[in-house]
Parts: sequence; C-alpha cells; structure tokens
Amino acid sequence: MRYDNAALRKMKKLFKLIFSRFTLILLAILLQLSLYVFLPLFLQAAFPFAKLNIAFTILSVIIVLLIINSDMTIEGQLPLVILCITLPVVGIAFCTLFLRIKVPKKVKTTAKKISEKTKPITSYGDVVPKQIADNSKGVFKYVYNVSQMRTYIGDGAEFLESGERFFVELKKTLLSAKKFIFMEYFIIDRGAVWSEIQDILARKASEGVEVRLMYDDLGTIALLPSSFPKQMKALNIKCIKFNEYNRLASALYNNRDHRKITVVDGEIGFVGGANIADEYANLISPYGYWKDSAVKIKGPAVNNLTCMFLQLYDIQSCIVDDPKKYCLATNDSDLSDNVTSLVCPFGDGPKYVYGDHVAETVYLNIINLAVKTLYVTTPYLIIDSKLKSALMNAASRGVDVRIITPGVPDKKAVYVITRSHYKELASAGVKIYELPGSFVHAKQIIADDELACVGTINLDYRSMLHHYECGVLLYKTSCVSKIKEDFQNSFSICEQKKDFKQNFLVRIFAALIKLFTPLF
Repeated sequence: MRYDNAALRKMKKLFKLIFSRFTLILLAILLQLSLYVFLPLFLQAAFPFAKLNIAFTILSVIIVLLIINSDMTIEGQLPLVILCITLPVVGIAFCTLFLRIKVPKKVKTTAKKISEKTKPITSYGDVVPKQIADNSKGVFKYVYNVSQMRTYIGDGAEFLESGERFFVELKKTLLSAKKFIFMEYFIIDRGAVWSEIQDILARKASEGVEVRLMYDDLGTIALLPSSFPKQMKALNIKCIKFNEYNRLASALYNNRDHRKITVVDGEIGFVGGANIADEYANLISPYGYWKDSAVKIKGPAVNNLTCMFLQLYDIQSCIVDDPKKYCLATNDSDLSDNVTSLVCPFGDGPKYVYGDHVAETVYLNIINLAVKTLYVTTPYLIIDSKLKSALMNAASRGVDVRIITPGVPDKKAVYVITRSHYKELASAGVKIYELPGSFVHAKQIIADDELACVGTINLDYRSMLHHYECGVLLYKTSCVSKIKEDFQNSFSICEQKKDFKQNFLVRIFAALIKLFTPLF
C-alpha cells in the first residue's frame, strides 16, 4: 500500500511537471524552433531558399536583442521587434535606418565649437541660483542642467493669443530692427503674409541690417522652389535650408527643424506655434478658424533664443559665429531671493544631440506638479505610455485635467489616432474638448495658474522624440494669467466629447498606425 501511495505521488509530480507552465513554454519554444529551423531543412528540396530563411531568422534574433538593449523608447522598440519577427527582411532594413544613426563629423565638430561659445552666455558661471530649484520644484533647474539654458526674470514676456496678433507684433518689431534679424521657421509659404514680411526684410537688409533666414527643407518642400535661397541672396538676405531632404537618406533626416523663432537686435524675440503662411493669420481658411498662439520676449531672456538660432544655423552652414556679438549682457545676480516671476526659453532636439527628451520631460514635470488644474491645447494627441499615464494619474488624484483638440482636422489619419486616445483618458477623468469649426494649432500647457509652457511642442512622437523644438517656460508672470484667460475663452465655446465610439475598421486602422508612429 505504501508502495502504491509512493508511486501515485510520483505520478502526480510527473503529471504536474508535464502540464506545468515551464514545460508548456519549453514545448512551445521547441515547436517554434522546429518550424523555423528543422522543418525548412527537411523540406529544402521543395523550398530551395530554406537556408536563406534560416540565416535571416538568426540575424533577426540578433537584431531583436540589439533593439531591446538600445536606448530607444519602448514604443519605438516594439514595431521594430514585430517587423523583425514577422517580416525579417523588412525588419532588418528598418533597423539599419533607426538603430545606427551616424552624425557627420563636420556637424559634430561645428556643434562642439558653437556650444563652447554659447555656453558662457546661457550659463550661470560658478553657482546655479537657488531660485530656479525652489520655484516649481526644480523644473527650471532641469532645463538648465540638460540644455544649458538659464532662467531670467519673467516680467518681459507677453502672451499673444492668436496668429493675427502675432503677425501684427512681428511686423512692427521687424520694422524697428537696427542691427540684425534672425528668423527660423518650419514652414514658409508664399502669400500675402510672406510677401509683406519679405518686403520688410529686403528693406532692412538694404539699410545695412544683417538678415538671416533659415527654414526646414521638408516643411517647405512643396511650397518653395529649390532656388529660394538664391532669390533671398539677391535681396541681401542670408538664407539656408535646414537638413536638406533626401528620400534615400538615413533616419537622421527625420530630425526636422520644427522651431519657430524670430530675434530682433537681441532685444526682442518671438516663439510660438505660427509659421509664416496665410492660414496662420486666418487670411485663408483651409481648416476653419486657425487657433494659434505665441510669446513675445524682451530683454536678456532673448539670449536663449539667439543662441538656439545660432547653434542650428552654424551647424547647418558649418561656420562658427561669435554669439557675444548678438547677445545682451547678463547679470548673475538678477535672480535674487525675492524674485518670483521666471521665464526660460529652451530648446529640444534628438536625444543624440541633447542627451535627453527635454520637451517631454518638461511636460511630464508640469503634469506631475499640477495640484488643482491642468489645461492643454494640442493639434495632435499621439502620446506615449509615459505621458498618457501622467495625464491619467493627474486626473485620478483630483486634478481638473482638460485637453483641447481641433474640431476640424488638417490630417484625417492623424485625427483618427488623436480620437482613439479619448476613451482611455476619459476613463480616468480627463476631460476632452474639441474647438468647433477650428483647427487648434496652439501648443500650450498650464498648471495651477502658475506654471506654463508655450512653444512649438505638439503632443506627438515627432515633437517629443525626433524634431528640433523650442518653447518658453513661464512661472508666475502676468503672461501666465493671460494664458489662463485664453483657455477660459476657448472652453466657453468648446464641445466636451462624451461619445468615444469608433467603428471596428477605424479602430484597427488606428491601432496599426499607432504602432509605427514612434518611428516617424
């Protein structure tokens, strides 16, 4: 009887082992290996390319391991892993683009030289003011430590709540130029707005004002002729294309210059969402009313914008300017203990340049610092797991989180993806609003009526991971109260979205597109 019981116990152990999760997983792995390796070998007479298939399989496994150990985000790793497993040839081709980005040596050399020249201007010297760590729990200190962009007293910032007002202030400021004008834009399109600005720039250049213009080649590829820089040269305007587009080039060419910066005489600067084209001023209405915004900055804080412009301009042209020639003198004691209003223009770009995803981290800081209210406007809502979790966590802890998106899309496919995030965000208490009859292009975020950011940063992968971007971080300035007022005006005419239904095919389409958006 004892023998029978012992035998029964052994049989039970064996049965548990055979049907355990470990055994089942092991069998699945062995079966998969047989399908990938042994079966093709057995059938190689019928399938002459079996050995090639095996080689691609082994290579795919190696590349998958490299992907997992890379510094790419999880969202970026996932589509590459799926491609390598399901379509090895396609996956390997994609990985050659995205895993190994080589920056040209001359770009590295120029970047290092201009960084060395701008650092003394945008740094504090020996001691970082205690002020920037105390206010807003160190978000200003983070910007300084990562991008070497210092913080200034914020009284000289003015919020411009529309594209129309931005262009009025821009043209007035350009006309006042005495020394130089720097302009950097993602899009320039010929029309009434550009015609008027071009006339001003040409007039100023004829008066001896140094005028420099830089635009992104891909952003304008269907808008400006290839001869545009030569046309500007004939007007004594120094003009260059940033990152000339090549369809056969590496993923390095995905790093577009999405910034919108104007600097006049080093004393006045603009940063915001509006490009130089008629729709931004609502002279034409391809997508209803165009809602945009910008910030006008005066005084030493403009130095940050000046240095950001020179950094990209010099990298592209492979020259090294002396930034002191274009910047205002600063005083390290400007931020005393009794200063409360702060302004900090800052830049962002690919991680291999900046060392971190600055814009995303700034947004995450603002979201996580919110206690009572958090308001956001964005044209596109294509966010990664970190941003989504931060927004949902904020709503779950009682913060009034509201996001304004367009009522009229400029890109229907992107609109589908934007709307696909609504339901999950709303489940945590995030309130979603759409501005009817309008395309919302403004990029704004404000927390607790104290801390805000306005700039070129969309809530999508391109802005957060790939593009060169810029913004201005604001704390307890009069500018912040104007941003809050702008949000309140928008909420009064917005429609809160409560129906998040999408048909099955739309959901499948959105899922497929979302899978690959981190790469582009």
